[in-house]
Amino acid sequence: MSRIGKQPISLPNGVSIVIDGQLISVQGSKGLLQRVVRDEIKIEQISDELFVNTHEDGPKFSAFRGLFRSLLNNMVVGVHEGFKKILLVEGVGYKANVIDNTLTLNVGYSNPVDFILPEGVKATVENNNKIHLESIDKELLGLTASKIRAIRKPEPYKGKGIRYSDEHIVRKVGKSAGKK
Repeated sequence: MSRIGKQPISLPNGVSIVIDGQLISVQGSKGLLQRVVRDEIKIEQISDELFVNTHEDGPKFSAFRGLFRSLLNNMVVGVHEGFKKILLVEGVGYKANVIDNTLTLNVGYSNPVDFILPEGVKATVENNNKIHLESIDKELLGLTASKIRAIRKPEPYKGKGIRYSDEHIVRKVGKSAGKK
């Protein structure tokens, strides 16, 4: 059984938190994030540490405690440092371009695919094939990256498509000519 929920969350300098009933607001140098926590969860701030507790005991409540501790920790890290993801576009003629909040992908379809970035996610493209995504919201960043990857998933024979920078594609051997 995980004991993540029992660990305190330390607040770095420059990060402030406002607890208004079940609404938690975290303000930092990068921005503001808000989240509503479940009624079973209570958040306490003691000096520069946050503690996540439950009103009752049980496996369900313990699971929610660990979940909300992780979500709040991601909020604190996000407003203090931010999160980054890198996507690679691989394939002959495949390229990406960003104009304002629109990511244009040429990934083998007859027309370019325009992906509108959600508010709170910034993208830059390096060398037409490396997409850098940045956000203070880890959940939104991961969802955006997975939607971009889903436009052209990497295929197992040549590895063409959009993949995460730390993702390993298992290659398959193609057909061999004229087995006897």
